[in-house]
Amino acid sequence: MAPAENSTVYAQNNKLVLDTKGGVTVWLNQLLEKNIRIEYDRKVVVAGGANDRLSDLNNFWMASDPRNKNLFTRNGVLESYDSLQLYYVGMGGNSNKTTRFRKYDGTVERKLLQEYTDAAHLLEANKVYYIVIVVKNGVTSYWVDGLCYFSFKDPAPLQQGYFGFRSTKSHQEISKFRVYQLE
Repeated sequence: MAPAENSTVYAQNNKLVLDTKGGVTVWLNQLLEKNIRIEYDRKVVVAGGANDRLSDLNNFWMASDPRNKNLFTRNGVLESYDSLQLYYVGMGGNSNKTTRFRKYDGTVERKLLQEYTDAAHLLEANKVYYIVIVVKNGVTSYWVDGLCYFSFKDPAPLQQGYFGFRSTKSHQEISKFRVYQLE
């Protein structure tokens, strides 16, 4: 699918740049399994650009499609991901009004596990956030600048899947991306 007008995704100065008018997911094309740690820096740029909007520092992890081996078939519209199994954090979603943690179960249910609406858990313009996601022994957690925002002991943990950076109508920079296999 061709990118929307005024939308680009590119690498520059050791950063992945998402500068998009519509929804986009950039997937790591490597299957992740069992206990993992994902870390990176991410900034929502607000500097007067066409897509600069303080919203949607989002992530999918342990994503799989129970009906199709190839999950890389979506068109960028958020609802096109509803049939997947995955964990999802939407930080600063809804035009920076909510930060939500969900589990998608592959049946189009997007189960809300936890939500924040206070300023401390929302986005600040042009701030670099250090994000860490850990999946270990049935518990998945999401950390921002050393603070645990979410932790969930899943009675039916997702054991493998893909990681994706997700956003919609915003301008973001991602750097220092690393994935570690844990014991």
